[in-house]
Amino acid sequence: MTTISIAQLQKNISIITNANEPIELVDKRKNKKVAIIYPLKERGSITRLAGKYSKKTKRGISYKEAREKALSKAWSEKYGLSD
Repeated sequence: MTTISIAQLQKNISIITNANEPIELVDKRKNKKVAIIYPLKERGSITRLAGKYSKKTKRGISYKEAREKALSKAWSEKYGLSD
């Protein structure tokens, strides 16, 4: 597992797109582990939703459509809007 700081990631975002092994993201100011980033098994698609919205979208759906569905679902839960 490679360990990088947030500053390194901000300077060179291609670290994530070219990752072949998990990357541990560390905040050096607070000496705290922030996240672990795992590379995708499928190189063709880099868009996946996490958390409770991950099962709401179908494979093959575009990022824009998935994002719109997730945002509308989140807004309807937060503000009581209807779909």
